[in-house]
Amino acid sequence: MGVSAKKFFSKQEQEDIKQAVLNSELDTSGEIRVHIENVCKGDVLDRAAYVFKWLKMDKTELRNGVLIYLAIKNRKFAIIGDKGINQVVPPDFWDHIKQVMLNHFRNDEFVEGLIFGITEAGLHLKKYFPHKKDDINELPDDISFGKN
Repeated sequence: MGVSAKKFFSKQEQEDIKQAVLNSELDTSGEIRVHIENVCKGDVLDRAAYVFKWLKMDKTELRNGVLIYLAIKNRKFAIIGDKGINQVVPPDFWDHIKQVMLNHFRNDEFVEGLIFGITEAGLHLKKYFPHKKDDINELPDDISFGKN
């Protein structure tokens, strides 16, 4: 896989992923971000937690951010939620979403896998953190990319 993270998805695929984030955040105060980088050195959950803080996802008012992290060259990924969402979803909640995404990724269906994860996270954010009249979009919806 010789393509860099920024070029892994076409412009249209990036727009499709961003649109999935926008659609998933329509009915919730929750925030979803997708971060893609080339490699993940070390433990993927540690790296995702670092990126979560780096993107200031731990600064949302209700602590209800969800990060989908993907390292394309060594094919590692993680989904992590902030403490607000983790307090209300079942303990194995992220495992189910991750397994379905992994099935897509194994078939090189990265866009479909990401959109599934984004959509599922959005459905549960909507359930536990419905959109309020004065809700503002606290975080950008674009894909963020690592420097490596």
